Amino acid sequence: MNEKQEKRQEHRWECLVPVEGKEGSSFEQIRTFDFSKGGFGFVSHYKMPLNKKINIEIDLSKDGEPVFVVGKVKWVRPIAGTDDYKVGVSFEEVLRGSKGRLDKYFSDKS
Repeated sequence: MNEKQEKRQEHRWECLVPVEGKEGSSFEQIRTFDFSKGGFGFVSHYKMPLNKKINIEIDLSKDGEPVFVVGKVKWVRPIAGTDDYKVGVSFEEVLRGSKGRLDKYFSDKS
């Protein structure tokens, strides 16, 4: 088993969606590639600094209340043949009652 897989504590689900980021920021025009109860991965045109904290709002359903988390950049890797980077973010803090909604979302997927 490779080292990256051993570090993961949660099952990751493939999730290929664009992300809304503040215009002109390093989070503009990013897209996710996987998502778990403990974090997510995304592709960016910018190299993110390690340990950068990010405020994240996640809409898990059209009608539900969003989940608010503070994420932390854990790793950054260049994507061969492109100017893009793969970035891994862990959820460091789940805010405002969001943990129950996040737990329910992933328990429904299992």
